[in-house]
Amino acid sequence: MLLCLERNPDVRLRDIAETVGITERATQRIVTDLVDAGYVTRERVGRRNHYVLNRNMTMRHPSQFEHEIGELLDVLRLEESTDAKVDSGSSGTTD
Repeated sequence: MLLCLERNPDVRLRDIAETVGITERATQRIVTDLVDAGYVTRERVGRRNHYVLNRNMTMRHPSQFEHEIGELLDVLRLEESTDAKVDSGSSGTTD
């Protein structure tokens, strides 16, 4: 969910729900929890919301408490770019 918000700060909750594979209502609850906890700031822009992540917030779980969510997002984005390079590097032809 955080990665969806980072990729597109103007994303609709409906689109996040579809990407993550959960209901829109569950998405609303999770985003509200993230806003209430300070991980995300929500700003109304016209009829839409704009989301800003607080990348400096530490994770909640005791085993990851010393790590900021920005670190996790950086790793996930790195994996995405590595996967994209692997996918684009395979042309499907043999020598």
